[in-house]
Amino acid sequence: MVSVDEVRAVARRLPRAYEVLVRDRVKWRVGQIVFAAMSRDETVIGFGYPKEERAARVAAEPDVFLMPDDSDLRFNWICARMEALDGDRMRELVEDAWMMCVPKKVWTEFLARNPR
Repeated sequence: MVSVDEVRAVARRLPRAYEVLVRDRVKWRVGQIVFAAMSRDETVIGFGYPKEERAARVAAEPDVFLMPDDSDLRFNWICARMEALDGDRMRELVEDAWMMCVPKKVWTEFLARNPR
């Protein structure tokens, strides 16, 4: 199980990323684009994910992933249960969501300095 502080530590290292508090929810952005967000009770994390792949991901691992709220279905978004994630998997998911929001040059330079 990972904590919001562990997510915060991963997001803090990402170029152009910053944290905001919106309606009692911690969110991480690049510009105005949210790439990750915690539920109010910090048990679920939502993050950027390709729409066309999320149903298969949820079906394959329903104990880990869940569909976003109906209001967020139009976005490239999926959710995961914090208790089902370990640190490495969370880091990969958050970094992948961040990469959807920044120019390729930014994330390629980051990955060159921080290999997975």
